[in-house]
Amino acid sequence: NWFNRQANNYRGVVAWALDHRWAMAFLTTGTFFAAFLLPGKGLTGLFLATIGMVALVVAMTKPGLSRPVRIGGAVAGAALFFLLPGLVPRVIPAWRAVGVGFFPEEDRSELTIAIETPPGSSLEYTQLKAQEAMELARKHPEVDYTYTTLGATTTGAVDEGNIFVKMHPRNERSKSVEEVARELRREARGISGVTLSVFTSDFGGGRKQLQLQLRGGDINTLAQAGEIVKAEVEKIPGAVDVGLSTKGQKPEVDVELNRGLAGALGISAGQVAQAMRPAFAGIDAGDWEDPTGETRDVQVRLAPEARRRLTDIQALPLTIVGPAGPTTVPLGQVATVRQSIGPAIIDHLDREQVVNVELNTSGRASGNVTKSIDSAMAKIKLPAGVRLTYGGDAQAQNEVFGQIFLALGTAVLLMYLVLVLQFGSFMDPLAILVSLPLSMIGVMVALSVTGNTINLMSLIGVILLAGIVAKNAILLIDFAKWAREEQGMPLREALIEAGAIRLRPILMTTFALIAGMIPVALGRGEGAQFRAPLGV
Repeated sequence: NWFNRQANNYRGVVAWALDHRWAMAFLTTGTFFAAFLLPGKGLTGLFLATIGMVALVVAMTKPGLSRPVRIGGAVAGAALFFLLPGLVPRVIPAWRAVGVGFFPEEDRSELTIAIETPPGSSLEYTQLKAQEAMELARKHPEVDYTYTTLGATTTGAVDEGNIFVKMHPRNERSKSVEEVARELRREARGISGVTLSVFTSDFGGGRKQLQLQLRGGDINTLAQAGEIVKAEVEKIPGAVDVGLSTKGQKPEVDVELNRGLAGALGISAGQVAQAMRPAFAGIDAGDWEDPTGETRDVQVRLAPEARRRLTDIQALPLTIVGPAGPTTVPLGQVATVRQSIGPAIIDHLDREQVVNVELNTSGRASGNVTKSIDSAMAKIKLPAGVRLTYGGDAQAQNEVFGQIFLALGTAVLLMYLVLVLQFGSFMDPLAILVSLPLSMIGVMVALSVTGNTINLMSLIGVILLAGIVAKNAILLIDFAKWAREEQGMPLREALIEAGAIRLRPILMTTFALIAGMIPVALGRGEGAQFRAPLGV
């Protein structure tokens, strides 16, 4: 039957490999390292490296070649292996490169448009701009409905909001969520007076994917550095929705107290702050029962136009107690009041002032965009006292990937200890463990062909794959040891026979696994793309 024919063919393959051990060593090692060309050079780099490997293997295995020709062919093949991939991408474009990201891209038939109007904007203005963005989204036939929410839940600011965009199911539209988001970003440039950011995933909880944290002690220097970094990041392909956490500058009123004069009058900074509180923050003045009988809180503060006029602020009364009794002094007599501008938001991180340059990614994996940002940041000089760190997906990716690699290393160590107990030898399990890295060849090629990235789910799949590869190697090594010890076969014949006999159970379990993983790898249905890299 078919299995028997494949077993006989496999005998020939194993025999050829054993007769050309050096060629096989170069072939497996070369293919392993060539697979890691896929992140930077794609299938183009792998193909060019394969040309060199084929030339080297042919020179080492083809019968009838003289020794000088064989050596020259091997050297030429090795040279091609190292030199040809260098043509990518400088001469030949990279095709199907494997990106690096934290989470896989997914299409959940929904996206969110974040709205930011200039600091201090009124609710009516924000509502007007939200209406324009909502009409823009509804023009797309892929959109089912939209839902708008204005105002920040934490700060109560009315200069921001969100538009939830629900799209038709994937099987009822021709464009993906990412394609629609790309079009919305392009069309949103026509809406002035507002900043729009498009989120295709909610894993960040409303935060953008990547954050460049500029830390230092002076907020003005940080704001200047933020503008420099933002300008550089906007030039990087794949970086979209680039913005600053300070949300730009907003008008403010500075009150500088003349401490000498204030001290002479017995006025403290706390008294000045308390006197200004009714003007800006407002004070509770009791409650009021409206005509419907409902009780409402009453808060009193200056009218908006009075809060903007310096003369009104300078006239705020300060109460002082003198020998003749309490009296009032205008604020303008003990303090200098002037108009200025400052950052709309001041953030702190680890007791340091911080300005975040925030961005999303589109068309490129977040890891690749981060790498390009690293290269761009190395070419610019930040102001003195400012240092750059990473947040968002970049920080989480480094932490989680480190934990996954630690888990993988621990799994391999435990696997080795169990095999030592089973085989009663410290050397035999090494033959099994050596096969584990070679599984990465198929992993990288599969991710490249299917257009997936190296992400959290694909790394979990690598851990699962390590167990499957080890199982196949155990079947082969165990039978070869049995054939040598119980049947007295020579090593070469024992390995050939082990490959032929154990091929059937290996293929049967492999086919069963592939059949079970096909639905996962296809990623059909809403949100199924998140698990697809694991199945691939």
